Amino acid sequence: MKMKTIFTAGMLGVSLTMTAIPAAHSETLRIINGAASSALSVPMNRAVVVEADQPFAELNIANPGIADISTLSDRSIYVLGKAPGRTTLTLLAPDGQLITNVDVQVTLDVAEFKERLQQILPGERIEVRTANDGIVLSGVVSSTAKLDKALDLAQRYAPDRVSNLMAVGGTQQVMLKVRFAEMQRSVTKQLDGSFGFGRTPGATDFQGGVAGNITGINSVLAGGPVTTTSRGALGLSFTAGAFEFGVLLEALESKGLVRTLAEPNLTALSGQEAKFLAGGEYPIPVRGDNGEITVEYKPFGVEMAFTPTVVDGDVINLAINSAVSGIDNTVTVGAGNGISLSGFKRREAETTVEMRDGESFAIAGLLQDDFTDLNGQVPWLGDVPVLGALFRSAEYKRRQTELVIIVTPHLVTPTRGEALALPTDRVRPPTEAELFLFGKTARNANQVSGAAGEVAQQDYSSSYGYVME
Repeated sequence: MKMKTIFTAGMLGVSLTMTAIPAAHSETLRIINGAASSALSVPMNRAVVVEADQPFAELNIANPGIADISTLSDRSIYVLGKAPGRTTLTLLAPDGQLITNVDVQVTLDVAEFKERLQQILPGERIEVRTANDGIVLSGVVSSTAKLDKALDLAQRYAPDRVSNLMAVGGTQQVMLKVRFAEMQRSVTKQLDGSFGFGRTPGATDFQGGVAGNITGINSVLAGGPVTTTSRGALGLSFTAGAFEFGVLLEALESKGLVRTLAEPNLTALSGQEAKFLAGGEYPIPVRGDNGEITVEYKPFGVEMAFTPTVVDGDVINLAINSAVSGIDNTVTVGAGNGISLSGFKRREAETTVEMRDGESFAIAGLLQDDFTDLNGQVPWLGDVPVLGALFRSAEYKRRQTELVIIVTPHLVTPTRGEALALPTDRVRPPTEAELFLFGKTARNANQVSGAAGEVAQQDYSSSYGYVME
């Protein structure tokens, strides 16, 4: 049977009209006789009015759970979107003939979501589309913080059905400069007095007195060289009748100053972790379950691990773990079988901070002052003025430590390789004539042009870093 009228969906005009459905707008799609059918898009929880140019007698919807239909007249159809999905609307003429089949696609209502997105993130180039029963976000945002806000808002409208195709613009690589500065000062002062006497040679051996250094006072009594570990010592001996007396004074004063300065730099992509180690590994023997000895290695030196996140524009969030460690030979531990292990000195800071490009933050500081004062003496005799110094020993120790760790992040971009200079660019190995005839261990490098040449000409031989009083 020849179909005299064929309805197709061709959109000639779309107009928004208010309907009686709460919180919903209706759009009118007019179906023209003789045009090709097209899909009818209906937002979820909103209505579309379809008008035909000839009367129909019967309507059918394939899946009522996706869309609900009702007739307003013999030429108007009311279609309400209920759930995301696709179904078919069938129109039949009064004689039972098929007028047309219309594909009805119910999508999420993103009109309100777009409005809220523009209110919360004005100026951001975010495109919103629907796909099946979810939301697809695309475009370029200025920071990861705004990207997270857009995704969080989209989750309110389509929980667990959001596809993120957005990209973050701007600089997303961060170089972190960490400066470790440590000063250690130590002062030690010590004064010991020893007094001894004995019978002169040829008589019965007899010896007595007070001596912190027994070997030293015996050497004085015997007329030999003074044995002492102190920096200064004075020994005197004299004879009175059948006795020989000896006096030994020992003095020690030492001062020490240690400066530690390290400046590691490391670059990482926003959101990615980067690690840095300049030092070595110390072997440590470990006994296994079956008694076998294996070796594990403990790293030491300058260590740094950080994860940068560019939050908004030039605001950078940093999760940092930095440390400076070294082998301490003053602390040893016996591990058996003649194995002795050294201890470690370690200064470590782990924190999370937020700052702008080029700003600095002192993430850690330490002021430590250790003081020790010891006085040992013979009871009563050590309290005698002047002469009591021969019967007592005094020791004074003081150790001060000052440590500062400063971090500075920078947003960086790659550059051309010829604009970078290496430490080896400023020197070259000498020729044989320069080495043997003139005693030169290095010769100046050829002049390098451009930015690399300016860097190579810098002089790093002068003092640098911090001056701490």
